Amino acid sequence: MNSTKKTARLAGILYLLGGITAPFSLIYLPRTLVVPGDATATANHVRASETLLRMGVASELIFSIVFIFVVLTLYRLFKGVDEKQALAMLTLLLISVPISLLNVLNEIAALNLASGADFLSVFDKRQLDALVLLFLRLHSQGLLVAGIFWGLWLFPFGILVMRSGFIPRVLGVFLIIACFGYLASSFTFLLLPAYGHIVSRFAMVLTLGELPIILWLLIKGAEDQPLENPA
Repeated sequence: MNSTKKTARLAGILYLLGGITAPFSLIYLPRTLVVPGDATATANHVRASETLLRMGVASELIFSIVFIFVVLTLYRLFKGVDEKQALAMLTLLLISVPISLLNVLNEIAALNLASGADFLSVFDKRQLDALVLLFLRLHSQGLLVAGIFWGLWLFPFGILVMRSGFIPRVLGVFLIIACFGYLASSFTFLLLPAYGHIVSRFAMVLTLGELPIILWLLIKGAEDQPLENPA
């Protein structure tokens, strides 16, 4: 028999690990390297900061892989509460993982185009610079697609927290609010890009609803009770 508290603490540790790596690759790196509308400046940033971009690729891969284990641990924690909701939570997050992993190829393509390799000599520098910016923009768009599922999985997660009885219900409410924050940001950028930055300012505040559950799982865990071992 394994305790609920032990499983909750493990989920919190993994959640924190994934959460620490994400801001660097998803927020800091694009703001540092990409100059909107200026392909030459962006390509020059990539050439001057190749190591930084490779670190971003590694960070994004780690983030995606760690969250596989986050959701598997959470599934084990909550499947006794409502197995259908736990399965929905598991499925929705796992859908985002291949999207995120394949999306990293756009950054790798930008690195290759900026490298000045001999086989790229058929393109002139302006064309290569434009392609670097194109692939980095495609990467940003890919994050928006993945962000839809980063939001959706929080809805069944929030319901499970509210029904669990071993984690405060209010944390489930925060997760559902965060869900709509991710969805609002992703759909606005994809469908109404002119309003994306305006909506994202408010949506970012809503997505902070994930933070309390991470801290609670890490520090408090959950009310101790036995969990059945998996078959």
